[in-house]
Amino acid sequence: MTLKDKKITVVGLARSGVGAANLLARFGALVTVNDKKGEDDLRKFVGQLSPSVHRVFGSHPDDIFMTADMIVVSPGVPSDMPQLARAGERGIPVIGELELAYRILNNTLPASGPMPRFLGVTGTNGKSTTTALLDFMMKKGGFRTVLGGNIGYALTEEIAKTGVGRQVCIPEQKTENAQLPTPDYIVAEISSFQLETIKEFRPQGAVIVNITPDHLDRYHSLKEYGDAKAKIFENQRGEDFLVLNRDDPETMKVATEKLAVKNEKPRVFSFSRHREVEGIYSKSGVVYCTIPGLPHVSLSMPLVQANEIRIKGVHNLENAMAASAMALLAGCPADAVTDSLREFAGLEHRLEFIRELDGVRYYNDSKGTNVAAVMKSLESFSGPVILIAGGRDKAGEFSLLKTLVKEKVKALILIGEAAEKIKKALGDLTRTVMAGEFREAVQISRDIAAQGDVVLLSPACASFDMFENFEDRGKQFKTFVSELRA
Repeated sequence: MTLKDKKITVVGLARSGVGAANLLARFGALVTVNDKKGEDDLRKFVGQLSPSVHRVFGSHPDDIFMTADMIVVSPGVPSDMPQLARAGERGIPVIGELELAYRILNNTLPASGPMPRFLGVTGTNGKSTTTALLDFMMKKGGFRTVLGGNIGYALTEEIAKTGVGRQVCIPEQKTENAQLPTPDYIVAEISSFQLETIKEFRPQGAVIVNITPDHLDRYHSLKEYGDAKAKIFENQRGEDFLVLNRDDPETMKVATEKLAVKNEKPRVFSFSRHREVEGIYSKSGVVYCTIPGLPHVSLSMPLVQANEIRIKGVHNLENAMAASAMALLAGCPADAVTDSLREFAGLEHRLEFIRELDGVRYYNDSKGTNVAAVMKSLESFSGPVILIAGGRDKAGEFSLLKTLVKEKVKALILIGEAAEKIKKALGDLTRTVMAGEFREAVQISRDIAAQGDVVLLSPACASFDMFENFEDRGKQFKTFVSELRA
């Protein structure tokens, strides 16, 4: 894949767009970045672009699509955009930022040594925690890794920080990173949006953590959404490995269907909280490994006591098992995996403990952007919960929360565009309060809470009606909670 002097249009300017545009510029491509938003709305990202990158904002002119040698789309750009369809009809390659990163690593660089291998994590809930924990394990095991993807670090940007590409970048774009070693692994969180545009992407190891209804404002059905997730193993071969959640019906259904028609299948392993499987499972409070052929690991070897795992909650037990299977299959020593399970503290905005005030514990689960995530979070608490929920609806089926709300939720405080819809589905099951502002919702929770209660922000919705993103929502929540007085 020759990039020098090629005309490449990058569509969508956020983190992925900036990373792709700048890395392409390092290889001497003639890059145009395009976004339907105006420059004022994109100021934060515009300032990060290489000076050589041409900018077209406010519309999608046909000419920058029709005259391109290649088009790179960011994950948030709809794959059915008319300009992309017309470009595709002309034979112009349309790929995503993930595919670009993979091709640069595998098709562009001279074969001067082993190229980094990809470990890909996808799923609906828990993929960020699983990815970060997997990266933590691999580093502890002595591997050089790059962490990126949907977790918040554009893969192309992270690759540019390493020594990758130092032999072929145009002279004026060589950087101080030129002498850094090439990583052993790229550990990537991968969304369904990113998988829509893959062509050659082939991870050595892949895991599907779970598949539950999400993004149904973009996909026409759960099947279509699941099919997108399953593309993570579309190009895998016999020497690769795939890890599946044996307890998740939708994951097993889509994987079984796709594997049945695949000519060359990866090695398949599982993780489970409920049954003994070939892979990783938990039983009677112990996590076991049953992966055959691992050095220094016997079959049915205990890895760790479940209560020793630092990240808490039933969903995090699943995440821990998923990461453990991936790390062990990728060659990480078992003691590094066990130590990591005991040490890894988790990620911000994922069932994150904030503080205890007058016997009330406050938790930030702003990343709980769909119904299934909220279900797992509620299952993690035994005491009464005051649940703050709402935001921009993603076609969520809030009625699925009825049993848990009836059993666990002392009060429901609703915010945002979806507040009325959630109230209609759940409002008759517990005390329900509508809050106009986010700070007001936190104060109401403080007024209602009694000793022994939990205040949980787990919105079951996207954040974009009131916030920049889920991180912004979580940080505001933490600020408001820290300001509460005893």
